[in-house]
Amino acid sequence: MPNITPSHVVVIGAGWAGWGAAKSLCEAGVRVTLIDGITDPTGSTPLTTQSGKPFEAGTRGFWKDYPNINALTEELKLGDIFTAFTTSAFWSPNGLEATAPVFGDAPAWPSPFGQMLATFSNFKRLPLQDRLSISGLLYTILDLNRSEDIFNEYDKLSAQELFTKLGISKRLIDDFLRPILLVGLFKPPEELSAAVTMELLYYYALAHQDSFDVRWINSESIAKKLFEPLSQRLIAEHDLRVLGGTLATSLHFAPGTNQINAVGIQSVATGKTDRIGDVNAVVLAVGSKGIRSIMSQSPECRDAAPELVAAGSLGAIDVVSVRLWLDRYVPIPYPANVFSRFESLQGAGGTFFMLDQLQSKAEPALWGGNEPQGSVIASDFYNASKIALMEDQAIIELLTQQLLPISDSRFKEATVLEFEVQRYPNGVSLFSPGSFKQRPPLETSVASIVCAGDWVRMGTQEHGAKGLCQERAYVCGLEAGNSLLTRKIISGATQSQSLQHPVIPIRADEPQVVLGRAINKVVMDSLDLFGLKHPWLRK
Repeated sequence: MPNITPSHVVVIGAGWAGWGAAKSLCEAGVRVTLIDGITDPTGSTPLTTQSGKPFEAGTRGFWKDYPNINALTEELKLGDIFTAFTTSAFWSPNGLEATAPVFGDAPAWPSPFGQMLATFSNFKRLPLQDRLSISGLLYTILDLNRSEDIFNEYDKLSAQELFTKLGISKRLIDDFLRPILLVGLFKPPEELSAAVTMELLYYYALAHQDSFDVRWINSESIAKKLFEPLSQRLIAEHDLRVLGGTLATSLHFAPGTNQINAVGIQSVATGKTDRIGDVNAVVLAVGSKGIRSIMSQSPECRDAAPELVAAGSLGAIDVVSVRLWLDRYVPIPYPANVFSRFESLQGAGGTFFMLDQLQSKAEPALWGGNEPQGSVIASDFYNASKIALMEDQAIIELLTQQLLPISDSRFKEATVLEFEVQRYPNGVSLFSPGSFKQRPPLETSVASIVCAGDWVRMGTQEHGAKGLCQERAYVCGLEAGNSLLTRKIISGATQSQSLQHPVIPIRADEPQVVLGRAINKVVMDSLDLFGLKHPWLRK
């Protein structure tokens, strides 16, 4: 086939969504420039403290149903980069509240009965009657996607409103659902969409008995173990251009058209501005803060794509990430942990991870190549506006003197040899009640602009991965690239190259769930003809 001039696409944002888009486009023969504000988006230059110890914001797990990320690790021949699936623990001021088991190869029971039976003894304090009060929520999950209108009605409700209307006990909400949501969607239930909350709970915990099985990177960081080998391949084999330390400031149209032809950029280090020209399309793989900033300097795009302006107005959530290096080991039994109901968190959700346990085979790397001296702990706080205002030392004392000792009193005796505290204002997306329609669509009103990320509405390309999810972000990036190619907005170097990057669906719903949805739809659609609705959806 004859060679043709490949199109040029600028991908803005180098998280999972950006790398997914870059991969799908590069492998189709498209010329790609990927830009991000961090100094080295490729992962080749790890983020470190002043003493050279590694630091990564947000410890992120890899759940059972991450088929596309799992396929990527196999394609890159990365070998064993994950831990075994691990048990997680939930801690309150009273001590251990619950553990989330690893189901692994245990005998499988139909969902949700398998989860209920297997976790019967995992709740240490929550009475059985409180646990059973969640049954109404299991039904609404069947009802959620009965139609687009029904989904939107659930989206308008807050999760707290739905929980209350369904009769879920206050204790179950406060002791279990609230802390789960604070570290899963990063806000309390009164500030979250009921629809998105149900999507998250179903995907992570209810779709299959082992849905909650989770593992972690077993050394260094996600950027180093996954983004670096991917970027090396795309740079070497597909001439990917990566611009680190670079902010996208504006989008520009060719004169007299709605066709993107340039992207304004600014150097983080010097403040110098410039333009990337000869651009045929753009992938916006950023959050609401990034879209809002770009739209503020892109008047043509604001007029042509009002949905992007709406997306930029959505809220976001502050995050604080901490890492501690201790002078001794504190061998607690659970490497992954959640804080629940601590007044000192001031409304934030909190997690902590024993990195010396999760990365024991590569522990010297946690100490910057120096001799390990003790436990290394990563802790993340979400919905953390008040914690972000605290002094660094106060945050460290909160962890070492109040929070961590609940799991093991020996934390109080340990000396912190070094710590790092980083604040990320508006760091993650907020799925507030009624926000679904304002979230950006994958395909926008400007044909040459697509969006990618775990907060993006994917339309006909919707995937089973839900919530604030690495798998969803990566898949949306792949689909953003696929969309530009299949709609012939852009073209690759040769006509013979495949346009579609494969996307693997997650496991099918279990038969009883499919049947339950079908029966519910028949019954409720019939009742809708008489104007009858569920009590919790009545105005």
